[in-house]
Amino acid sequence: MEVINFSEQNSVLNHFMAEIRDKKYQQNRMMFRNNIKRIGQMMAFELSKTMEYKPKTVTTPLGQIDIPLIKDDIVVATVLRAGLPFHEGFLEVFDKADNAFVSAFRMYINREHTEVGVHTEYIATPSVKGRTLIIVDPMLATGGSLAAAIESLMEAGKPKKIHVCCVIAAPEGIEVVKAALPEGSTIWCAAIDQGMNEHKYIVPGFGDCGDLCFGEKLQSFRKITEK
Repeated sequence: MEVINFSEQNSVLNHFMAEIRDKKYQQNRMMFRNNIKRIGQMMAFELSKTMEYKPKTVTTPLGQIDIPLIKDDIVVATVLRAGLPFHEGFLEVFDKADNAFVSAFRMYINREHTEVGVHTEYIATPSVKGRTLIIVDPMLATGGSLAAAIESLMEAGKPKKIHVCCVIAAPEGIEVVKAALPEGSTIWCAAIDQGMNEHKYIVPGFGDCGDLCFGEKLQSFRKITEK
């Protein structure tokens, strides 16, 4: 299984990553969301180079020309809510793609906030049978929510190819997602950081993407009580 780490090469992507990691830059929510979207656009462009193409004859005002166009039948799926700006970036490139949405989120299951569980409560997806499935989620920390999303989406058919795309990943999460993916899948990361802290946040990372995009949330509606 191939894992692509864009931080291993120099590109303008480094500028966007530097900005979204910066605490001062993060104070402007609109600019933060825009950079997440731009990273999605650039990653989608790079991913498009790996797809199958077929020629199409296009008639211009002065003649005809054969242009290779993407042959793949694409579904872009995201994990709510943090994935929405990232998903928008992919959709602006793959503008004819169908879309899927999974509500899978992690929840602390102890009082110390050191152990997490994953809850999936909603999925809206077309059939992915025989199609190219691109699952986009900006944060790949424990890998639990992405693994749950993969499992849910695979119930809608067996894709021809799965691409998992994230802005930032922890090595531990990558291993969890690898185990959930079929052979021949690809994981795309703008950066792979050193690991996670005791609260399961990526270090050095950039914080909680959903909160930085949309505002803080309650950590859980489920109360944890002592026995």
